Amino acid sequence: MELSYGDLALKFTIGFIFMVIQINLFGRSNIAPTSAIDQLQNYVLGGIVGGMIYNQSISLLQFTMVLLIWTLIVFIAKFLTNHNNLFKKIIQGTPKVIISNGKINVDLALKNGLSANDLSFKLRQSGVNDIRKVKRAIFEQNGQLTIVMMDEQNIKYPIVLDGKVNMDEMDIIGKDQEWVEKKLAENGMELSDVYLANYINGKVVAYKY
Repeated sequence: MELSYGDLALKFTIGFIFMVIQINLFGRSNIAPTSAIDQLQNYVLGGIVGGMIYNQSISLLQFTMVLLIWTLIVFIAKFLTNHNNLFKKIIQGTPKVIISNGKINVDLALKNGLSANDLSFKLRQSGVNDIRKVKRAIFEQNGQLTIVMMDEQNIKYPIVLDGKVNMDEMDIIGKDQEWVEKKLAENGMELSDVYLANYINGKVVAYKY
């Protein structure tokens, strides 16, 4: 079938519109992906647009419907991730403390696919030359390493994220959900009201929606 430049232009336009819609609808994190969903959203959307634009057997309606279906799937996945902790852990995983007080958790590093070479490279990127000076190194869901040094002051522990207690951080500071709720109540806030709360130098600093 002969390539129709009119159809090609329309498909490009529709693909561009859907990309803009997804960026504005789901937030701009997919521009600089921070989670598995962001990465998948970009890969699949790019694959759909790139793979179907030049296929003349796929009509404009079919092309649009596929983009609509993928947008709906991403919307549902994002919604469940933001409102269901179990789904969030399954899809995005959780941050892992790879280094604690200068000691590497080798088993955990290997379990998460982080080789000694990769760990050394990430530490060098952050300007760390002596692992013994690392108080905490967290392997984030997006593959980045967040490092806290021994001499670092005013360390922030994000104990509440999007109205939900971050139990990984709570374990680190040795507190529980009841303690968080009590601290928030002292400031006239409920857990569901809190967008972000950090634990800094023994105090809870919370930001409401």
